[in-house]
Formats: sequence, C-alpha cells, structure tokens
Amino acid sequence: MDNISSSLVEIYTDGACKGNPGPGGWGVLLVCQGKEKELSGGEVQTTNNRMELTAVIEALKALNRSCRVALYTDSQYVQKGIQEWVKVWVRNGWKTASRQPVKNVDLWQVLHQEAGRHEIAWHWVKGHAGHPGNERADRLANRGIPTGTS
Repeated sequence: MDNISSSLVEIYTDGACKGNPGPGGWGVLLVCQGKEKELSGGEVQTTNNRMELTAVIEALKALNRSCRVALYTDSQYVQKGIQEWVKVWVRNGWKTASRQPVKNVDLWQVLHQEAGRHEIAWHWVKGHAGHPGNERADRLANRGIPTGTS
C-alpha cells in the first residue's frame, strides 16, 4: 500500500432500523481536509447489524484511492467483528469458532475486502452520547430509512 494518500479521512458511520428486522437506513459522514460529504441509503426489510455494516462498506467504497482512515462507529458488532473475529472467520472458511456459518457473511466479506485497501484506525464511540460526528451519522441513517413502510 505504498500509494496511500497522506491526508487523513475521518469517517463516522451509523445504522438504524425501525423494528429489527424492519425498514432500515445507514448514514455516513466523511471529513477530509475541511471538506465534508454525507451519504445515506436504506432497505425496506433488513436488520440493524446489516445497516451498521452497510454504512462502513459504503463509506470505504466512496474513497477513490487508498487512504489513511480514522473510522468511528457506535457498533461494537462492527468494531469487534473487523478487528477481532474476521481473522478467525477467514481462517475457518467463514465459519464461527463453533463452526456455524457467519451471520451477514455477504457483507463481512465485502467489508473485509474494502478494509484491506486502506490503513484504518477503528474507533468505537458511545451512541447517542452527543458525539457530533456520530450524531450526524445517526440523523443520516434515520433519513435513509424508506418511508411508507410499516
């Protein structure tokens, strides 16, 4: 990864779900050199964990070259999964330590690949605790939830 951009990209991600499963949304705030970009989207039928993963995937896909990244998530599922569990899952052929299939494996495989393109420092932040970047990502995630669903 000799071509990593010297600029640090700060990324704040969040997922939201009305019911679990139910309609869900994801939100991303990217900040680099004083510039900001917001991304959001959603699915009619999903889970909160899938939206948390999708937010991180979409954030990393938005980077058009390898970057140094400080990524902030309020999801311990995402943070522990990518920093601890994924190594075991890959070694076990995408099975858990108890030999069960990994839940959301389709998204974990994409995240594992996307994360490999960048130099990422992963940070967990407490959700709904007033952290400005996390609060914005939360608003974007809620905005991404499809309307007119029940």
